[in-house]
Formats: sequence, C-alpha cells, structure tokens
Amino acid sequence: MSKKNVIIIGAAGRDFHNFNTYFRDNEAYNVVAFTAAQIPDIDGRKYPSELAGKLYPNGISIFSEADLPQLIKDKKVDDCVFSYSDVTYEKVGSVSAIVNAAGANFVLLGTKDTMLKSSKPVIAVGAVRTGCGKSQTSRRIIELLMEKGLKVVAIRHPMPYGDLNAQKVQRFAVIGDLEKHKCTIEEMEEYEPHVVRGNVIYAGVDYEAILRAAEKDPDGCDIILWDGGNNDFPFYKPDLTVTVADPHRPGHELKYYPGEVTMRIADVVVINKMDSAAPESIQIVRESIEKVNPKAIVIDGASPIRVDNPSIIKGKRVLVVEDGPTLTHGEMKIGAGVVAAKKYGCKELVDPRPFTVGKLSETFQLYPNIGTLLPAMGYGKDQLKDLETTINNTDCDAVVIGTPIDLSRIVNIKKPHTRVFYDLQEIGEPNLKMVLDDFVKQHKL
Repeated sequence: MSKKNVIIIGAAGRDFHNFNTYFRDNEAYNVVAFTAAQIPDIDGRKYPSELAGKLYPNGISIFSEADLPQLIKDKKVDDCVFSYSDVTYEKVGSVSAIVNAAGANFVLLGTKDTMLKSSKPVIAVGAVRTGCGKSQTSRRIIELLMEKGLKVVAIRHPMPYGDLNAQKVQRFAVIGDLEKHKCTIEEMEEYEPHVVRGNVIYAGVDYEAILRAAEKDPDGCDIILWDGGNNDFPFYKPDLTVTVADPHRPGHELKYYPGEVTMRIADVVVINKMDSAAPESIQIVRESIEKVNPKAIVIDGASPIRVDNPSIIKGKRVLVVEDGPTLTHGEMKIGAGVVAAKKYGCKELVDPRPFTVGKLSETFQLYPNIGTLLPAMGYGKDQLKDLETTINNTDCDAVVIGTPIDLSRIVNIKKPHTRVFYDLQEIGEPNLKMVLDDFVKQHKL
C-alpha cells in the first residue's frame, strides 16, 4: 500500500504534538508539510530532522496556511489534519471546505490517538476559550496540593516560537530560566507565575520526552498538572479534568473548537469571573454545562483584583495593557486591567491605536475589534520593541499593566505604571479543596 501524503494545519503547538504522537515513525503516512496560522513569523521555518525522526532526514517545511490549496495540489496531498485551537466552528468548516475543494480529506484527531499515559496521577486544566482563567485555576490547584506536602510538577501546552531543537524539553525552576530559554512575553506570562510560587514547570516540543523528564524531576514529582493552552484538550490522559468557563463570553463554550471538547470531557467545570459578569450570562453558561455534561461538578468562581498602587489610576487618563492572545484570538473586549482601571476611578481609557508602531499596528489590522486596549504582544524582539515604543508614545497619564507578569521587568515603561494581580477565588461549595481531597484519597497520595 502506498503512503498517504499529509499536511498538518497548525500554529506551532498541537500540530507538532499530533505529528509526534501519531505520524512520526508511522510508515503509512508521509507528512509533506506543516502550515502555520495565528502566531506571527512561524511560517518559513522547518520542523527539524532531529525531532521529526528517521523517516524525515531533511525535516519538514512549514508554510503559511494561505498556501494550503496550492500545497495540496503540488504535493498530491491525501489528508489534511487540522491541529490548532480556539477557532469558531465556522472557521473549522471554512478550512474543511478549502481542503475538500482542493481534493483532500479533512481530518480531526481525537483524544485516543494523541493523549500520552503518565506513570504519575495527572490533573488537567483546560478552558472553553483563551483567557478564561485556567492559569490562575492551575495555580490554585497547585497551592492546595502543596499545602498537603505533595510535589506538583506543571507541564504547559507548547509555545515553541524559537529554536525547535533547543526547545525539545524545557524546565523552568527559577526566574533566570526564562532568560536562559529566551522566552517571549507569551511564554513568560505562563511560566513566571508558577516559578515565583516555588513550583517547577516544563514545556517544549516533544511532549513524550517532557513527560518522562517531569516524572523524574530532580526535586521530586507526586502529581503532574497539565496547564492547557487556548481551549485545547490535554496532551496527557488525565485522571481528573478541570475546565474553566467564562461568563463574559456566554455561549462560546459551545461555539468554538475544541473548547466544547474540553467542556464535554470535564469532571469539574469552574465558572470563573462571576464577580464581574451579568447574572443572565452566568445562567447561559450553566445551561450549556447542563446540556452537554450534566454529570460534571460545577464550581462557582470569582477573579478578584488588586493593584499595587491605586493612586496611579484615580482621576487619570490611563493606557491599559492586557494579555495579548486573550485579546487577539481570544476575542476578549475587557480584561483584568480594564476592570481595575474602572474600579479604581480612572478618568479615561486611552485608545492606543493612533500611537502604535510596527508589528503592533499590524496586530490591530488583523484584529480590528480589540478596541481601546493594548495587547502585550511579544513573540520576538521586534514585537517587544514595538510594544515598548507604543506604550511610551501613547498620550496618557499612566499605564495599567493587566498581564500575568511584571511587564516593567522586560519593557522600559517611562510613564507612571501600576500592576494588576488576580487569583481564583471559589464561591461556596463545592470547591477545589473538596475535589482535591477526594483525588488525593483515591490515588493514595
């Protein structure tokens, strides 16, 4: 039987994992290309031969998704495997139409063929959209487990935007590791909050190798915590699945891929941000959970905020900087920074769009509905410099930093600025402590 020619349609994350778990060393298939979307400047690279395995001595080229129809024709492609997250079903259907019209099959790989099994108990945290609050949920779970004297090793969904060989397996235990691994802002936002709390987090490209390293972490490992990315389902087979829903985007839990998958496979659904959401929006989320996963435990949650210097906000014209992906493909219209600015009495939210430069101007062109917020885009040095220039160009009195990391540590902000902090706070019962007490007892930890 001749091999099937395959293109993996991705965004430097799930696509590489699908290749590693299903296609690498699989004699039935010939992966002729990856395509890239969502993340800037990742097309034009190669998935290196060192990671691709013996069947691909020259590696695998990565093209823009815009080239997909021509690639299908030129490379005589049989199957196209859609492998990225947080997109509407309309988008999935549109790509499927492009693939089918060009003559190829459209494929979605599921959990059975892509989840790896760990020798340790696994808790997976996911979400129905980008920006729901899964990272703060992961931190809360880790804190509760650490209080029991357990060693928790976190593993983060991939963000391999640099040298893929160098990023095969990454371990972050101290702040200096962020610089050592040349992390982007997006990576720092996910890794730094774990590190400063004293727990180890792994990430990278080869998630089989990452899992085995984490299981044997030099500081010890009792439990693996999968900290998911976007709204993807886990790379590891979980013993407990926690999915976070967002009532600021009611109904999205059943309209975005693969967010509905995470909702359907959840043992626990956390409805976050209830302190700042409308009651009717919260009810829509409750009804969605009841519709697709009535057996799930539902935990009510809030995301209370605090700032380190409220006087910088009161009566001032402020520029709010928020987490980049949450505003772009997450489509959030407000974040913690906006909530804080209004709560502490800002005079005005300043629109950054007249002051943007370089790649940040391009970001607003790609995502015109962001509004009067500045996404902290920092996938590379150029974007980081454009972010710094835009902040300092903006005609405002002060800057409110709503990112999960201390942005002023890596960007020279020449204006008065204050940082917003936010953590998960459960409301009433059931709560995560009750769930984790049962989990620990069940696994005899």
